[in-house]
Amino acid sequence: MPNQEAFKGEIFHSSQLDGKTASGKKVLIVGGGASAVEALEFATHTDAASNAVLARSDKWIIPRNAFVNGLLALNVLGQETLISWIPETLLRKFFYRDLEDLAPTSRGLFTETPMVNSNVFQQIRENKADWFRGDIIEFVPDGIRFRHRAQGVPKGGPGREAVVKGDMIIMATGYQRPSLTFLPDAVFQEPYQPPKWYLQVFPPEHMSICANNCTYVNAIGTVGNYHIGIYTRLLLMFLVDPLARPHGYWMKRWIDMTQWIKSRAPTGAFDFITYSELMYWVIFCVVINPFRWKWAPFVFFGIGATLPKHVVSREDELRNGLGIKNHHHE
Repeated sequence: MPNQEAFKGEIFHSSQLDGKTASGKKVLIVGGGASAVEALEFATHTDAASNAVLARSDKWIIPRNAFVNGLLALNVLGQETLISWIPETLLRKFFYRDLEDLAPTSRGLFTETPMVNSNVFQQIRENKADWFRGDIIEFVPDGIRFRHRAQGVPKGGPGREAVVKGDMIIMATGYQRPSLTFLPDAVFQEPYQPPKWYLQVFPPEHMSICANNCTYVNAIGTVGNYHIGIYTRLLLMFLVDPLARPHGYWMKRWIDMTQWIKSRAPTGAFDFITYSELMYWVIFCVVINPFRWKWAPFVFFGIGATLPKHVVSREDELRNGLGIKNHHHE
């Protein structure tokens, strides 16, 4: 950040807050994503004197409510549609309410991962926090010189400059996803490079690789880790059952089909998904191949692995008796 060394107070990254306290501090939080919200919760819970979030752009915030999140995740198309304005309008009127100015105007709800939090607006209404939209110009000894932008003005656009004072700065920026550099170069070949993989996590021709949560870009979900178990059990099915394994050709055709279905999406086909879309992917994967049907209870619920394993062993015996070799796709 420009002139960062000029600041006289403490500077921490949001990942370094364990054991720290903001008691009595005027806290400035740089960033406008999930890490910024977590940093705001930290500052509030440790009795900061004041809090201000300095965000470069507006992001959708939705309530931490399983019913609401479930309804939003029902968009099986995983993209902006002709009726997306309905949930967006309802959020503005009934969740943002008097803080509607903080809602995005140029970005639809189904284009980027929203922040899930029910307390941020309450803290702003109770004057425990401020949320400013704009650009950081430079650090100064007693805070940050900031250019405040009006709603709809793009990053770097014109605005009013002022010093936002503070004596503790939390940098809620710089998220890094898990690295995939250890994988072979073959899985990064155009046009099927991540996240354009089978079910978003299996590279075509390499069904023994499952990049769980490593190729995710943006999404609206309802449950935190249900999909991790499903993907893991799909991988186990592919490894154990030769007849259930996807062929590289058909993995690529599924990717092509998904890109065609979402060709009108404002984001890439795999750059934003919903949980219901993910469930449709998995159901399609299981239903399309009859040899996977016996694995359905195991894939979706983690139960009943004994029966399909027994069937696979009998299938192996039959193939061996007929002199048929297992198909390998690696």
